[in-house]
Amino acid sequence: MKKYLEIAKIVSVHGVHGEMNAQAWCDSPKQLGKLKKLYSADGSREYILISARPKGESMAILKIKGVDTPEAAQALRNTVLYADRADIPLPEGSNFIADLIGMSCVTVEGEPLGTVTDVLATGANDVYEITREGKKYYIPAIPSVVVRADAEAGIMTVSPMKGLFD
Repeated sequence: MKKYLEIAKIVSVHGVHGEMNAQAWCDSPKQLGKLKKLYSADGSREYILISARPKGESMAILKIKGVDTPEAAQALRNTVLYADRADIPLPEGSNFIADLIGMSCVTVEGEPLGTVTDVLATGANDVYEITREGKKYYIPAIPSVVVRADAEAGIMTVSPMKGLFD
């Protein structure tokens, strides 16, 4: 599992004091405000987050230490920001989407079904896209179908609804 997870992308400058508009790639842009540090993909560059406030449902206005002019903010445009997974608490039994993508999907009997290739947010519950031999299948991310998602082992065990993979 990766130590650093993609969490936002700086898309434009906001104002004249070095603030930036960032597209939040987490459940809510409010979550960015709970972090103190963001990183480059490999963790070699650290960004100290001074403030983050929501701007709509998927954007946030960020202020990073040392970025105090529009020119400095513009230099970071298109930068993808990462969070250390240790800084983001997950509820028991939950996984990061980044950990779900690429998991092998098997039935409770151990029959291979394919690979998790996407997670779709539908409102009521997420839906997992499973790809097998080029064909895509969709399963609801509900306890009666998804029995276990073991990020460490990279295996999702499901009890598929009858006829779903036929």
